[in-house]
Amino acid sequence: MKKSKPTLWNDTMSAFDHHHLRHPYSALGTTAQVWPVVEAHQVYLVLADGTELIDGMSSWWAAIHGYNHPRLNAAAKAQLSKMAHVMFGGLTHPPAVALGQSLCSLLPSPLDCIFFCDSGSVSVEVAIKMALQYQQAKGSTDKTKLLTIRGGYHGDTFAAMSVCDPETGMHGLFRGILPQQIFVAAPRYRERADEVALNTLEKTIAQHADSIAAMILEPIVQGAGGMHIYHPSYLRRAHELCQQHDILLIFDEIATGFGRTGTLFALQQADVVPDIMCIGKALGAGYLTIAATITSQSISRAVDNGAAGAFMHGPTYMANPLACAVALANVELLKQNHWAQQVSSIERQLIAELSVCNDYKSVKEVRVIGAIGIVELHNPVDVPALCKAFVQRGVWIRPFRNLVYIMPPYIITAEQLSQLTTAICEVVAICEVVR
Repeated sequence: MKKSKPTLWNDTMSAFDHHHLRHPYSALGTTAQVWPVVEAHQVYLVLADGTELIDGMSSWWAAIHGYNHPRLNAAAKAQLSKMAHVMFGGLTHPPAVALGQSLCSLLPSPLDCIFFCDSGSVSVEVAIKMALQYQQAKGSTDKTKLLTIRGGYHGDTFAAMSVCDPETGMHGLFRGILPQQIFVAAPRYRERADEVALNTLEKTIAQHADSIAAMILEPIVQGAGGMHIYHPSYLRRAHELCQQHDILLIFDEIATGFGRTGTLFALQQADVVPDIMCIGKALGAGYLTIAATITSQSISRAVDNGAAGAFMHGPTYMANPLACAVALANVELLKQNHWAQQVSSIERQLIAELSVCNDYKSVKEVRVIGAIGIVELHNPVDVPALCKAFVQRGVWIRPFRNLVYIMPPYIITAEQLSQLTTAICEVVAICEVVR
């Protein structure tokens, strides 16, 4: 555990944070400890007392190039000297155009119509609204439902919550208030097709096709809903069925995009192109929040030919120039850093070093794909206690429910990654003793 010069933090700040600032999925004034971060560089988070922690979370998938990167800093500073923000209504600007061009060069055809928005959750809202407007414009006014698989997570805004897993998606409190969507069993197997899940999907679509506007799912890897990994055959069959029944297919690549699963986008593992695609998280490189909802020219034109004459959404910070400039530099850096080799190396090391956890009775399964390592336990863990144990070992890992997982920055070294995996094995061993 490295130490650098401590930076100012005092008891007054801690007290204000405790009594006035809410943290994600936490009660105000909770006794659970939070650690003040005052600096960050490369893969390190610097705490107020000077302790340096290796970040295993990439700040929830986002900081793929680590922190305080000189290229990204320079892009932000250069744009800041010109303008930080300007409304996108009736105006445009070079960073938005340049980022759009860069993304179109990466995206599979025919996805080339980009709606920039504030966050991943909002990009899902936009995708859902787009699908509903599309069906209305075509005269399919009865197509108002969404179809999705259980175990999914798509965000915390209202339409996004309605397609999160109804049991484990963290939004059970709003059951009966949210729109009621259609859920099918998620595919269970990574190594082969899940014929039972496929048959259920076919029967459900046949039964409800007249009411389903779109199907939405996270391709290959389900994120915060349970970190499940499934076989690409499910995506291929879902695509076929949606095309047959005039149902739009939406891929939520917010967590999986930009190399995290081993391909630039997870959809490439199935060789399937959805009608609408959501990206976010890593797009902003952990600097500024930015996301996008992307579709084709044909779907965009169909939406615009509806009664409204346009797509009815427009965030205040849509295509924020500062965020676009950093995102552009981020995408270019991703290409130049040979992300595929970086992610492949991380994957091999995670497979080798986390396999030890398979020997523990408390562990249900170890899963690795790309730069994602998951240790699933049989029982829920004490999250605050495990966070403290990880900090004591010089790493930042934040479990949830019964999952201890990491998705480190791509720039992590083999030695730094070993510190993360060693800490996981040690802390899971403690869970073994406690159980």
